[in-house]
Parts: sequence; structure tokens; C-alpha cells
Amino acid sequence: MARESGRGIGRRTVLQGSAAASAALALPAVAAAAAPAQALSGRPSAQWGVQVGDVTTSSGLVWVRSDRPARMIVETSATESFARPRRWRGPLVGPGTDFTGRTALHGLPSGSQVHYRVLLADPEDPRRTGEPVYGTFRTVAQRRQDVRFVWSGDLAGQGWGINPDRGGYRIFEEMRRRNPDFFLCSGDNIYADGPITESVTLPDGSTWRNIVTPEKAKVAETLDEYRGNFRYNLLDTNLRRFHAQVPTITQWDDHEVLNNWYPGEILADDRYTEKNVDVLASRARQAFAEYFPVGTLRPDASGRVYRVRHHGPLLDVFVLDCRTYRDANSPGRQPDDTQGILGAEQLRWLKRELSRSRAVWKVIACDMPLGLVVPDGKTDFEAVAQGDPGAPLGRELQIAELLRHIKHQKITGTVWLTADVHYTSAQHYDPSRAAFKDFAPFWEFVSGPLNAGAFPAVEPDGTFGPEQPFVKAPARANVSPAEGFQFYGEVDIDGDSAEMTVRLREEGGTVLFTKVLRPGLVGQ
Repeated sequence: MARESGRGIGRRTVLQGSAAASAALALPAVAAAAAPAQALSGRPSAQWGVQVGDVTTSSGLVWVRSDRPARMIVETSATESFARPRRWRGPLVGPGTDFTGRTALHGLPSGSQVHYRVLLADPEDPRRTGEPVYGTFRTVAQRRQDVRFVWSGDLAGQGWGINPDRGGYRIFEEMRRRNPDFFLCSGDNIYADGPITESVTLPDGSTWRNIVTPEKAKVAETLDEYRGNFRYNLLDTNLRRFHAQVPTITQWDDHEVLNNWYPGEILADDRYTEKNVDVLASRARQAFAEYFPVGTLRPDASGRVYRVRHHGPLLDVFVLDCRTYRDANSPGRQPDDTQGILGAEQLRWLKRELSRSRAVWKVIACDMPLGLVVPDGKTDFEAVAQGDPGAPLGRELQIAELLRHIKHQKITGTVWLTADVHYTSAQHYDPSRAAFKDFAPFWEFVSGPLNAGAFPAVEPDGTFGPEQPFVKAPARANVSPAEGFQFYGEVDIDGDSAEMTVRLREEGGTVLFTKVLRPGLVGQ
């Protein structure tokens, strides 16, 4: 395809410079992450790299973190030479946002490669700037054009952190080489409830080594501990290089706070001194807002995670939040459940935005799978399905309402992408196999983990008639990344035919499953 030649060359070329800059930074000093800003000498440093989000036909949101108070400055250029750059004066960053800052770029040309560099200037002397950090991204084309993106989730979970012997989070380098337009992260960006130790003995007797920071040595409770969890991942060179090339669409799930949490929960976990989950979630949400370029969330965590991102005439991505508004985990057998997993307001928003969408494909990015039975303890359930294959009950009622709306409003091209269960699978839902029949057939694809423990497959629930043509999962729980079972998904949309090709990939590049979806066809 055209993207492999003309589009790929520009990105690969600029990343030679970006990679050189990353190599010069090497691994950010762990001690510097927690060092008091006033104790640092020299010039401001952006050791944690750059990120871009909220990319549109004419804009993007650039993120950076400084090691001390600094003025954020962004320069953009149509070429790598930066001969005549355009300068953007960003915010002063300081301890109130953990020295993170974001700058919105507007008035960019559509469908074009944008080269940028971020400089951090001393607030007292603007001439004193640190070494620039380089990145690149492509604005969305206004006309039909090939689209490629990757998705996955679940990073550094179950005790498997950055292993220098293995090359760190090397799956991100593999995804970067696929040259995607963006990365959809389906949640569990951190495991705030999963402390990491320096070494773990593997089943074959070998040793897994972890880089460890103070914030990753215990469960996160304070705002600074949650910040440290997000900062930990940016110690990885692969991830920083990935961010320098690939814009992100990021959502959150439970482990950004703690396992299987829901609003109003009171903990009985002895590891926590703070038992009120709402307090912990508020702190985690602020750290999440500080560490990702998400325009609907401000650094003080006001705003919302759920949103829609438009990617030209071929694609809209509806990013859901299945945590903030859910009801309590339960056996899921109640005959009336208006709150469900999305909350009433988010459901109204989703129905309205799906009805308004004119994109050929409408990807619903859901951090929890629809038809897979995910337990929470012995009697409660964590996701939508609860193991009863009959008529919708509990949270299934809200999903049934949504699916009915999609059918009756004749909304075509919906595809569900998710992660969370730490294996990969494909589910096709069809009313002919279902207890609830008032919906149109659709596909759901599951991926992950990225660098976390892999787990056995769970059973599908028959309420919405799922059929699984593909599943790959280990036979035992918490299989380390050294043993495989690390997955990501890739979506290609052809600019001419508008066909969507979904590939489920395993780390190492193997394509495990491929499905071609054609626009306008029902029941494919």
C-alpha cells in the first residue's frame, strides 16, 4: 500500500533523529524522578520524552515532563531541518502538575507530517533551555486515506516490570515499526495495586529482573505514588521512542486505581491505610490526567475520560469509561439496572454520538469485554456478562439497550475493541444464537497484555450469542512475558474500498488471526 512507501519514509527518517535524542537521554535516572526540583543544577531536562494526543485534521496536543520548574516551548516544522520553525509558547510547569505540561497546536495542515521539538526554558532566564526532545505525527486527512492503528492494554502487571535483560517493553518497538497512525490503549496503563520486586524466579529456574522505583515497591495510595507509577513506565526507552512517533488515544480501567474497583467501595485490604476507594480514585484520576495528553481531562482531573475521536471520513473512535460511573460489582441478576457499567449520562452520550457519526467505521473502545464472564471473587462479576445465558439481567440490560438503539437507528459499521482479560480472542455476536435478539450482528476483538501476566481464557456468555472463531491464551495463570502470550491488535482500513482488516498479533510479529470486514454488510 501507499503507506509503506511515501508515508513510511518520512516517519522513519525523522525517527533516526528522535532515536538519537532518546539514546542521548538513555534511561532517565530513577533518583531524578523524585529529586526536589530546587536541588537540581544545570538546565531543565525532558528525560521522560514526549507524547501527542487528540490529533485532528488541524491540531494535536503535545505533552512533556520537566525535571524542575520550566516554561514549555514547542516548535513545529514541515521538515526535519527546522529551518523556519513555528513556535508555540506553552505553560509554566511546576510541582502542581508533577512538572508535566501540555501545549495545544492549532492551524496545522491536514494529512501532513508534522515534525516538532519540545524545549524547556528556565523561568528566570528564557535563554537557558535544555536539550530539545523531538517527535513527529501525522494530522488526519480530510479525504479518504488508508488508516492503520494498533491497540492493546495491560502494562507492567502482576509483578512483571521493566526487565533490562529482555530489552524492556520491546513490544512497543515492534508496534512502532508497524508505522501506525495512532495507538489505542484500552486501559490498565499501570498496575497501581501491583508492587514490583527486583527479581522473580521463573518456572524454568531462570530469573526475571525488574527495574524498581520507590513508588513501585508498594501499592499506590498517595497522589505522588500514583504519579510515580505512571512515571515508571516512561523509564523504558522503547515506550519513549514509541510515543515520539505514535499518537495515543488512552482510556483507563481498574488498575489505574486498584483491582476491580467501583465507586463507593470500601476496602478490606490490609495493604491500604486509605480504605475509601473514591479517595484513591480521585488521586489516580489526577495523575492519569497529568500524564496523558487527553483534552477532555484537565490536569486537575476535571472533565471526563469518555470521548469520541474523529479520524477522517472512514473512522470514529468512541472511547468509553467503564469505571467511573458503574454500579457495584454484584451477581448481576437484577431485572432493572439503569446505572449499569456506563452510567445513564454516558449511555445517552454514546447513543447520541453514534447516531451523529457519518464515519464508515465506528470503533467502540471498551475497556471491558462484552460477552466474556470476568468474575470478581466467588459470587460477583467484574464486566458485563455474568454467566447466565438467558435474557439480559444486571449490566447486560444497558448493553441490550445500546445494541437495540444501534439496530433501530440503522447505525452501521460498529466494531468493539477491548483488552483487560490478558489474552487475545475474536467474538462474533449474532441474534440467531442469542437469548436477546433485537440487535444487528457485530464483532468484538480482544487483545493484551503488553507487558504483564497472561491468563487462561474465560467462558463466553450466551445472552448476546457470541461465537469464538479464535482464542489464544495460556493454560495457567500469570504466565510471564518471557514465556510469550503478549498480544496487540492491528486495524487497517483501505482508503479506496473502505474495507477494514483486523489482525490479532503476538509479540514477535506472528499474525494469529485475520478478519476482513466490508462496509455496509450485516452479519459478516
